Amino acid sequence: MKNDRVKKLLMISVSVLLIVLAAGIFFFNHNNKMVLEGPQGEIATNETSAQAWAKFYPAHWDSYQANYANTEKPSHFTAKPYLTAIYAGFGFAKEYNEPRAHVYTIEDILAIDPARKKAGASCFTCKSTQVPEMMQKYGEQYYLMSFDEIKEEFSEAIGCLDCHDPKTMELRLSRLALIEALQRQGRDVDKISQQEMRSLVCAQCHVTYYFQPGSKKITFPWDKGVKADQVLAYYDEMKFSEWTHPDAGSGMVKPRHAEYETFQDSTHESAGLSCADCHMPYTKVGSKKISSHVWQSPLNNIEQSCTTCHRNGIDWLTSRIKTIQSQVKQTQDLAGEAVVEAINELKISQAAANVDQAKLKEAQELHRQAQWYLDFVVVTNGYGFHNPTETLNNLSTAIDAAHKSAQKAREARGLK
Repeated sequence: MKNDRVKKLLMISVSVLLIVLAAGIFFFNHNNKMVLEGPQGEIATNETSAQAWAKFYPAHWDSYQANYANTEKPSHFTAKPYLTAIYAGFGFAKEYNEPRAHVYTIEDILAIDPARKKAGASCFTCKSTQVPEMMQKYGEQYYLMSFDEIKEEFSEAIGCLDCHDPKTMELRLSRLALIEALQRQGRDVDKISQQEMRSLVCAQCHVTYYFQPGSKKITFPWDKGVKADQVLAYYDEMKFSEWTHPDAGSGMVKPRHAEYETFQDSTHESAGLSCADCHMPYTKVGSKKISSHVWQSPLNNIEQSCTTCHRNGIDWLTSRIKTIQSQVKQTQDLAGEAVVEAINELKISQAAANVDQAKLKEAQELHRQAQWYLDFVVVTNGYGFHNPTETLNNLSTAIDAAHKSAQKAREARGLK
């Protein structure tokens, strides 16, 4: 009888322990389950204030707020002194700073040197969630308005509405220039995959562009392709120049932050990665999974950005990235010196008596090419990491064209 009681007690105890263990596992898994942060209410259509989205997406809002810590905006001229000679005669020669956090876009654009404001209202096009509203309000006249005419109408920096549909939170394109560029390529913007959209929402701004003569409409020069040689061919066919270099006499075109174009066909892009995979990695906040909205270099959060795919260790990855970037910086500086040499030779030849105009024109064309390929790299964040092979190829092209320009300029005034 005693043994039977012991057996029953053991069976009851084991059963209770199993129930407690199962309950513990259930509640542990439930409380530690990674769930995407979802909407907690309905956001007003075309809500431009990022703060108004905060109560619906508090974890994402906290992430977005962390951008305020990125306050530094050193001058590019400190590390690249040759840029002042290269940009002579253009607004960038007066001021060209490293970008800081997206949350400061309105503050920074209002404080920019007056020489950079000649583009007018278009200066705000990548700086505020209110831009589509202003474009709808003023139509084509928006592009023709002056900087001072419209500046008081902008108060919101880059925010949620730039990339998200407020009702569904799906990624969406809000900038007309990108939509039109894709349509000219034969793309249906309503049938683009979610993964590609994770790059294209960035391509609304992180691209090169120009202002159409007359209308000043912002246009992406992608009709022949997105690479440096293809964009330059587009401009050459148009016989388009943005300014004449005052020392060299060359007709120049200016690339702008061509991150998206450079990233295309890179190792990472070809493997199916998007901008957001590295710059906005998924992170855990409590039991919630969010896409980080701290827009920064992946080097600042390399564990989340890189080790999901790369198993080589943080130290190896950091060393590899630094090696690529230092090689690009070194080659970029050599290209910068070569372009400045070409400018100096052209300046002398322009002032020389009996200069061979045909050779001078050829030297100026080579200068245009050299400076374009160099600047395509200079203006692109990351020191080449978005596409190391293409970046170094562009710099090699710049160096070669610059040396040829300098030599042809000397020949134009009778030197060998």
